[in-house]
Amino acid sequence: MSCYILQLNFKFSVTRAEYEQAAASMAADFAEVAGLRWKVWILNEAESEAGGIYLFDDEASMQAFLAGPLAAQVKNHPAISDMSAKQFEVMPDVTAITRGPV
Repeated sequence: MSCYILQLNFKFSVTRAEYEQAAASMAADFAEVAGLRWKVWILNEAESEAGGIYLFDDEASMQAFLAGPLAAQVKNHPAISDMSAKQFEVMPDVTAITRGPV
């Protein structure tokens, strides 16, 4: 069974400090997502763009997250727009060679 990567990107319309505060307040909720091994929070302040790279145990866990209340909370936040979600299956054999944390 392969693990899956989810890449979420979006624009934000608040200051960096406000975004970081909001992210910090939600981090524990993300840590409790079933099947989520880790999330890397990403930020491009110059472009007012942020998001995350997520590693899920399986496709079902990833789809459950996308259909769940936490993803909806992020998607519907008034300071967030232009959200995109890309889904990828991890290639474990070559990822192991390059020390990918899977």
